This record gives sequence, structure tokens and C-alpha cells, in this order.
Amino acid sequence: MPTADELLSAQTVSDLARRLADAAGRRTSPALRARAGALDGLSYSARVAAVRDAVLADLPGDWPAFEAVVRTALADPGFEGWMTFPVNEAVAVRGLEVFEPGLALLHDLTPRLTAESAVRPFLRADPARALAVVRGWTADPDPHVRRLACEGTRPRLPWAPQLPAFVADPRPSLPVLDALYGDESPYVRRSVSNHLNDISRDHPGLAVETAARWLGEGGEASTTDRVVRHGLRTLIKAGRPEALTLLGHSPDVPVTVAGPLVRTPRIAVGDHLVFDYAVTNTGSGPAELVVDYVVHHAKANGSRTPKVFKLTTRALAPGETLTGTKRHSFKPITTRRYHSGEHLVQLQVNGRVRGEAGFSLDAS
Repeated sequence: MPTADELLSAQTVSDLARRLADAAGRRTSPALRARAGALDGLSYSARVAAVRDAVLADLPGDWPAFEAVVRTALADPGFEGWMTFPVNEAVAVRGLEVFEPGLALLHDLTPRLTAESAVRPFLRADPARALAVVRGWTADPDPHVRRLACEGTRPRLPWAPQLPAFVADPRPSLPVLDALYGDESPYVRRSVSNHLNDISRDHPGLAVETAARWLGEGGEASTTDRVVRHGLRTLIKAGRPEALTLLGHSPDVPVTVAGPLVRTPRIAVGDHLVFDYAVTNTGSGPAELVVDYVVHHAKANGSRTPKVFKLTTRALAPGETLTGTKRHSFKPITTRRYHSGEHLVQLQVNGRVRGEAGFSLDAS
């Protein structure tokens, strides 16, 4: 993942200062010039906030003059990429006072670099008023703008403030998804999947209901199926039967499972857990299978916490057996702290646990 300096470097901010000064008809942008030399030690979010504030300091305080400078900058093809991200955020501050013109400027900025986080203050301030504009973006000829409509309204967009009203009730944003789930652009459709996945975390029933409606509306079947499968991925991994059944993965599928057969009963941090598995279709027809494994990590207090990992999704003919060996890394990672003790690994087929085995981890 790029570092904060790679995304918003001193050189990038200096270039932004020059381009905004040219757009404003001035020799320099003093606040931005000063900020370019004072970025060391700042995280990316802190850099964005600091550069945003410098943009607000350098540009005119009244909206018409502020907008004129930004639109002049947009005529410069070099005004693009990460330098525009804090400008988007400045528009979110200054444009909130005029609202629709602020959103219109974000519409024009987003092809340079997504304004997905900058639309959220408008949605938080007045959801109905903002959605009246955002829904119109779903018919825009530019896929970046169509994606902005979907990504900007996600309830739990990563690296951006949540939308509490949409976390509590995502139904007002559903017309955006309905308009875009069959979009010609994979870039847009992936945003729809991620938005549906956000909804599934708080409203699983609504997510499945929405996915079922899309599957029944007669669009491009393979395209809709991919959108739905990716959008319900959290529910699939959690073994929610309504999501599995919708996608043809019956929790009651007739199979026998051998395993997990652990080859490495004692491992240390840095090693791999290795286990074998076999799944046989014992039914008289094809079996559509989602095969996952669950590692129950020991905690400091002796309890365990589960984490689901993907093995495979495939169909088995009657009598056919799927076999495999999985190597699961216990390499140190920043997002998990390992503890010594007895761990557990389970095989999960169509959301149902079908076998388990223990192993011990030495984290000393």
C-alpha cells in the first residue's frame, strides 16, 4: 500500500500550489507553499486535512470566486490525481453553504480523483436534499460520476466518516443501487457490490431481499450473479442460510467430509498450519458448494475468536470428490496478535461446520 508521502508528497502539494496560483491569477499560494514544507510525520488523513485548510486559506472566501478558481484549475490537464483530493475536501467545506452548486463542482472534480468522501458531509447534513442530486448522477455518461453516486452513499465507506442515517436505514440509497447494479462498467458494478456488502453487515435481510429482486429482474444473468455474490460475501462467509440458498448453495447439501486432517499439530508463529480435506457429493444430482475453513484463534484470556477463510467455490457431480491441502500462514501481521495455546480449525460447507481439529500455537 502506498505511503502517505507517496500519495500526498511535498512535491505534489507544491505542484498544487503552483496550479491554483495560476488559476487565481496570482504569483503564489502562500499557505500551500508553507504546508508543502511541513508534512513530515503526518498521516495521510492528517495531510489531507492540513492541505485542505491551506487551500481554504489561499482561495477566496466567497463561493462564486472560490468556484471560479477551481473551475479554471480544471481546465489544466495537469490538475489531476492526488493533488485534487484535498481540493475536493475544501469544496465539501465551502460548498456546503450553497449545497447544490457544491455538489455540482464535486461532480466535475471526481473524474480527476474520486470525490467519494467529499460528498458525505452533504449527505450527513441533509440526506434527502443530497440524494435528490446524487440519484441524477446514476445516468451520467461518465463512469466515474456514476461510481461516485454509489460509493459516496455507502453507509460504511472505508477511510471516510460513516453515514449514520444510512447505517440505521439504507433504504433511501437503494434507488442508486437499483440503477447501477447492471451498469456496463465493472468499476461501477464493483462499487454496487461493496455497497450491498455494507448494507448486509447491519441489515442482512434487506441485503438478501435486494439481491433476490435483482436476480429476478431478468438482466444479464452472469453479470448480476457476480454483483450479488460479491455483495453477499460477508453473509456467505458467515454461513447465513438465506444468502447461501439464494445463490444455490443449500446448507443441507448431501455431502460427506473428511477432515480437516491436520499435518502440523504443533506450530510456532511464522510457521504454516497444514491440513488436508476431502468433500464427496453423496447426492443424486450436482452439488453447488462453497467450501471455507474457520480458524479459531486463542485469545489472551483463553477464549477463542473465529475467522473465516475461503477455500473454494465449485460444483461436484454425483459421487465426485474434491480433495486438497491447505497451507495457512501464521506469519506475524499488524492486524492480528497471536497468543500461545490450543487453536481450532473447522471445515465449513455451504455455511455448515462439517469437521474440526485442534492444533497448538507457540507465540513466545
